[in-house]
Amino acid sequence: MATILSFFFGHWFLSAFSQTFFLHRYASHRMFTMNRFWERFFHLFTILAQGPSYLNPKGYAILHRMHHAYSDTELDPHSPHHSSNFFTMMWKTKHIYDDYAYGRVEPKKQFSGDTPEWPLVDRLGQSWFFRVGSGALYALFYIAFVPEGEWGWFLLLPLHWFMGPIHGAIVNWGGHKYGYVNFKKTKDESRNSLPIDFLVMGELFQNNHHGRGTAPNFAVKWFEVDPSYQIMRLMQALGMIQILNQAEAQKSTETSLQLSA
Repeated sequence: MATILSFFFGHWFLSAFSQTFFLHRYASHRMFTMNRFWERFFHLFTILAQGPSYLNPKGYAILHRMHHAYSDTELDPHSPHHSSNFFTMMWKTKHIYDDYAYGRVEPKKQFSGDTPEWPLVDRLGQSWFFRVGSGALYALFYIAFVPEGEWGWFLLLPLHWFMGPIHGAIVNWGGHKYGYVNFKKTKDESRNSLPIDFLVMGELFQNNHHGRGTAPNFAVKWFEVDPSYQIMRLMQALGMIQILNQAEAQKSTETSLQLSA
């Protein structure tokens, strides 16, 4: 049991971190810089962490930039306020994402460009060979380590197979329906969802993020902690990345605290 739980939560948090760190804060917003070696390293890290649910950085970035531009309007690719339920929102998002990730539709210029691209890795990650093969490896792990007779553990496998989209759906549904607001003038329905934010490594501070879209630290109040940003600070100290917009983040934090005082 301990082996399966360790594997599941290890995959969960590594996948969540790859999504918020590489796909969201780097590919979509360029909240920090890094050299080509580290960019390629984290590109590989993302495909390994997400496995069969690998999300193409270009497709993800285009979709996310559209989300910020049209947040919670009918043009938002994943607003819970224009979908009847969690699953219809996920299905709608999948179709829009696929159009851009697979090059079926040309995005508007304002949403494209300046995204990390590695054609070999991206083609591999989007191939059925990789998706089915990596998904099968998860199944083989469960076959090897699930205790005899405890077949209920196999119900976790679909979560492994669709981990990336599940994380995105949790953030886009919960982060725009449930929680509290620090920034009241965001013109959308974004919310901060504590105390479960740590499960997606800072991503559920949606209202904070929409209130100051380029700030690398998604936490604002004293009781909020953005775990991914703390990891980024360590990476910066080690010379792996250079965080940008720190002055803006500090200024936004001070303004938010004054408004909520």
